[in-house]
This record gives sequence, structure tokens and C-alpha cells, in this order.
Amino acid sequence: MADDLYKVLGVSKKASDDEIKKAYRKLARKYHPDRNPDDAAAEEKFKEVQGAYDTLSDPEKRKEYDQGGMFTGFGGGGPGGGQPFAGGGGGRFSSNLGDIFSMFGGGGPGQAQQQRGVDLETELSLSFDQAVNGAQVSVSVPKEERCPTCHGSGAKPGTAPITCPRCEGRGVEAESQGFFSISQPCRQCGGAGQIIEDPCPTCGGSGLTRQTKRYKVKIPAGVKDGARIRLAGKGGAGPRGGPPGDLYVVTRVTPSPVFRRLDGGNLEVTVPITITEALRGATIEVPTLDGTKKIRVPAGTKHGTLQRLRGEGAPMRGGKGRGDIRYRLEIEMPDELTEEQAEAVEKLAEALNGADPRAELLKRAAR
Repeated sequence: MADDLYKVLGVSKKASDDEIKKAYRKLARKYHPDRNPDDAAAEEKFKEVQGAYDTLSDPEKRKEYDQGGMFTGFGGGGPGGGQPFAGGGGGRFSSNLGDIFSMFGGGGPGQAQQQRGVDLETELSLSFDQAVNGAQVSVSVPKEERCPTCHGSGAKPGTAPITCPRCEGRGVEAESQGFFSISQPCRQCGGAGQIIEDPCPTCGGSGLTRQTKRYKVKIPAGVKDGARIRLAGKGGAGPRGGPPGDLYVVTRVTPSPVFRRLDGGNLEVTVPITITEALRGATIEVPTLDGTKKIRVPAGTKHGTLQRLRGEGAPMRGGKGRGDIRYRLEIEMPDELTEEQAEAVEKLAEALNGADPRAELLKRAAR
């Protein structure tokens, strides 16, 4: 055992009772045998921490220790001494056992930890416009809710659950394993800390019934497909009055026939243009989220050229403005030419009389 008990707990000699207790709980949680099975070093450290706390948490023992008195460890050799971890005057392990149990799911007498309800997940279909602009949508969720007859207690109306006599309401019991006492769920009450002698006829003692609840979900503007929206406390109800879980709504956005989502709030639209518009230039009308706008197609525009309207895209998450709309201009070729169109094309070819556009490519390939 270390000589300086304050160093064992990592506190100063002027530490308050509350600081000592917090330090003890932190170290006990770290080195507890339940978390460090078959680790002899952790077991030894746990003994040091427990012994230091036994002395420093007791005002009389701490005063005696500070005045140079001998540290009696777990109670052996001192007044009222006894076996390690015993409940006599020399050892405080039994009184601190509830603290240790509470770290691992138990509690003191009458303080069994309430079980939290399960988290639920449901999918919600949204139109492209709802996802882009935001909306308030209702969703129906089948879930476990508190029984309306017994209000979640599990007991028949007019009766009440009784405290479990085996664990005295803690929900856990100690099982001796050599030098240590290990906590486990109470075998009589299953960890609930209470026993229902006369179960509710509606829920059979579970305190829960299957119900369908309807919630309004606020969809933020700019939400994308697959986003998860958390509704705190709207999940399954906790057994025997425990806190409810959360509900997660997963968005499924119907693709737009016009706009394609890119990164952030950016969108892309494929816009067909004619050969003559590409050759001589034009002002064309294009769709936006709020109607239409006009953009300029420069003379000589090539197939696949991109034009951009800034700030016309979808809202970005976190209120960071709007993205852009990118227009991909694609030259549309007619499937067939009329006789008049064919003649016009021939005349155009004669008028252009340009060099072969593939000549340089073929020249490089031949090298």
C-alpha cells in the first residue's frame, strides 16, 4: 500500500470531502475488477484506492492520519478491525458498495436504476421541393407506450409494486468471489428493484402497451436523402416508468426530374440547345427553384459547356446561404433532316470550309 493516501487518490491534502469522493469514484470506476478481469495490477490498485478512501472519507481517521497516525488499510489491526471488506468499524467497503454498483447500473437501497426505453427509427418520404425548401410533416410510429390503465407501474389499479426483499430495491445483489464482492442483477426481481404481486390486467405487469403515435417533424431546408433527424424522448417508453428513448427519422427524398443534387446546396440542370444557338449564340430561358431566369449562350459554345447562376441553388445547412445552379449545355442533334435542312447543312459546310479538326489528333497518334 502506498504511504501517501492523498497521492493515491490524486488530490491535495486540502481537498474537500466532495473532491475526495469524486476522485475515489473516478479511480474506483477505472480499476474495478468488473472492468479489469484477470488484471492483478488493476486489482492491487483498486485495493489502494479503496483503502485510501476508507481513511480519508472518515473525519476521525483522516484527522488521525494527518497527525501522523498509522494507516490501518482495510480495517485490520485497528480498533474495530475485521476482515477485508467487512462491515465493521475498521472497514467501509460495504457502505461504499452502493457507490461502486451505481457506476455499473445499480444503486443504493430503493434506488434501482430505471431502464431507458429503446431508440426507434422510421423512414419518411419527402418530395424534392419539401427537402429543398423545408416543411413540417407528420409521421406515425408504432411503439411501446406507458400502459393507460396502470400508468406504467405494471401493478393492478389500487395496488402498488413492493420493494424487492432480496436486493432491498437496489436491483443488484452482491456475490462473493474470493476477495471481492461482484454485483449482478437481482435474481428475484430481475434488476427492477420491485416485485409486482398483482399485475395490471391490461399490460400483464410490463407497464407497457403497443400504441401508434403521430408526431410532427420539422424538416430543415436543404435536407438530403438519408439524413437522420432526432426527436428526443419520442422513442419507446422505459419499463416501469423509466425514461423514454429517442426517435430517429430517416429522410428519403424523391429525385427531381429537373434538378440533380451536388455537394452542399449546389444543383445541376441539363439544358438542351440547338446547333444554331451554339454557333451564333443566344439568350435562353432556364428553370430555377423559384421560376425561370435567362442566361446567355455565347457564340461558338461547345457541347457540355457549363454556365452558373450563383445563389440560386438549395439552402445550405446551418443557415450558410444558398448554393449555385450549374447548367450543362448539351447540343441537341436532330434524328432526321428534311431535304431543306440537308441542303442548308451542305451550304454551311461549304461556307465554313475549315480544316479537318482531327488532323492534329491523327498526327500525334502517328508519332
